[in-house]
Amino acid sequence: MQQAIHHFQIQSQPVFCKTFGHGNINYTFQISTDSGKQYILQRINTHVFKRPIELMENVIAVTQHIRSKVSDPNHALNFVPALDGNYYYCDEHRRYWRCYEFVGGFCLEAPETDADFYESAVAFGRFQEQLSDFPAKSLHETIPNFHNTPDRYRLLHIAMDEDACDRLQFVQREVDFIMEREQEAGTIQRLLESEKLPLRVTHNDTKLNNVLLDYKTRKALCVLDLDTVMPGSSLFDFGDSIRFGAATAPEDVQELSRMSLDLNRFEVYTRGYLDGCHALTRREIELLPLGAKIITLELAVRFLTDYLESDHYFKTQYPDHNLVRTRAQLKLVRDMEAKWYQMQKIIEKYKEN
Repeated sequence: MQQAIHHFQIQSQPVFCKTFGHGNINYTFQISTDSGKQYILQRINTHVFKRPIELMENVIAVTQHIRSKVSDPNHALNFVPALDGNYYYCDEHRRYWRCYEFVGGFCLEAPETDADFYESAVAFGRFQEQLSDFPAKSLHETIPNFHNTPDRYRLLHIAMDEDACDRLQFVQREVDFIMEREQEAGTIQRLLESEKLPLRVTHNDTKLNNVLLDYKTRKALCVLDLDTVMPGSSLFDFGDSIRFGAATAPEDVQELSRMSLDLNRFEVYTRGYLDGCHALTRREIELLPLGAKIITLELAVRFLTDYLESDHYFKTQYPDHNLVRTRAQLKLVRDMEAKWYQMQKIIEKYKEN
């Protein structure tokens, strides 16, 4: 780390370093210099992101586009070039590093108030608005088929056929529920492929802890963690925020009675997202509830696939952890279906604003 920072075009000399944040993917450090200017230095986890150069090409293209749209430098990340002009440094051990200017602010793991959730929605809506004229097809697909729901179903079918751990016998109710919705689950992917929905730049990890908030005002500054930026549908970004932020229980809750959709939080996020983004088509806005349902169902499919394949993808804390996660997501899907009319009425309320 001490060697890596000297390979970037930073101003003044580093004098202090400490680990930073709570992320569990990349290795992150906060660097202080003798001029008072601070930087974030990260080592990219190449076990997770196997094409770091393509990843950084995406990140730099997107952040530079956003910076061309904002007047406040704190409203977009500013990456520092390495000495060779690239925006990454590869050391002698083939480890990839990057550096960007530190932006003061804070992140939340969960909203403390409706206003916090609203601000996260504004941030991700604004992110979509700022990139609405960016050529999404020019981005690398760094994680192929990440939100290709039919392909997620295909992998589940394979896992069911192989039944490597003899677990299929325990999940027939879950399988039946998922398979009854297989045709609907592919709707967004089919609309993208037929170009009936626009291909957009998507963040693909739209949780509250990826929004930087101002210490004084608690207003959103900018969106963080752009490693999963790829071409996709705005519906999945909106939907994942709802799945995570408007659920009344954690995604691995065992008491299923605790899991439901908070309609107030759904409305708060919808209002903030559409306040931040005016670039969505009428069709996209109408399908926002479907984005929430499909992304929740897709994650259930992924959890169940991993359960049948002996839990090799998601970290688990006990043998049935992925099955518990599956059931919690399916309970949320069921509650969305029960509240479908209310969700649509909320969308209608804000669609014309």
